[in-house]
Amino acid sequence: MHTHIPPAVNFHLWKPCNLRCSFCYAVFDDDPALRAIRSGLAEADARRVIAMLRPEGVEKLTFVGGEPTLCPHLPALLRQSRDLGFVNTLVTNGFRLQRLLEAVPDCIDWVGLSVDSADEATQAALGRGRGDHVAKSIEHFRRLHDRRIRVKLNTVVTSLNWQEDMTDFVLRARPERWKVFQVLPIDGQNDGTVKPLLITSDQFQAFVDRHRRLGAHGITVAAESNEDMTGSYAMIDPLGRFFSNVGGRYIYSPPILDVGVAAAFSAVTFDAARFNARGGRYDWGAARVPLTVSARS
Repeated sequence: MHTHIPPAVNFHLWKPCNLRCSFCYAVFDDDPALRAIRSGLAEADARRVIAMLRPEGVEKLTFVGGEPTLCPHLPALLRQSRDLGFVNTLVTNGFRLQRLLEAVPDCIDWVGLSVDSADEATQAALGRGRGDHVAKSIEHFRRLHDRRIRVKLNTVVTSLNWQEDMTDFVLRARPERWKVFQVLPIDGQNDGTVKPLLITSDQFQAFVDRHRRLGAHGITVAAESNEDMTGSYAMIDPLGRFFSNVGGRYIYSPPILDVGVAAAFSAVTFDAARFNARGGRYDWGAARVPLTVSARS
């Protein structure tokens, strides 16, 4: 158990997703309370959770899913988070990204786009997109660069792509950071679909080593093995509970709104040393100037 919350928190605020990635570890059907919902917290409750995090020293808030752009009150949460001074990050498959950027153009500091292969067929086989995900993602990256929003690329390495060279695609996308994850099995999340996609540590390292030269182009390759990821993230589920992935399955805290941030976080396992070792804190910058009431009207 750990009572000191790190400066970066992932808020999985919305359970649904428009895609069906076979390796997904954020299905949230392993717990009876989560199985009973089809969305996430009501807007007012989500706002309360966000407001409670800031006094605890959280600096960067990452909105995740499911697919967060499906959440109808995400624009309002981004505005609130901005006004509270958080660095706002969004991890998305790109669905509805453009309309979100139009709705809250000054409320997003970072966008992490999920692309697992430069090959459309491989990407579709993994369940992300229908044969046009790569092309659409390149267009999203271009728009984000034009808006001067900082960008990350998220890639899950599996048996279908570990031998691939994604260098040309990454250079076209030009992310500041490329998060490269070894596919992670989690009981109750992907245990029915992930087994054929699992790879060894050596296979994962081969993929990472193949792309190390991207550092010469100013792209940080942030590689995370299964060991690196375990217990090193502060995560909140769609019901507003902290959860951890130690032990190969998710363990959930009591609701933050019921017991407070510190008590809820102390109910899950978090490894601060592992968080630091995997580069959990980096130069993510300061939040943009908070919006004023007139700017929102």
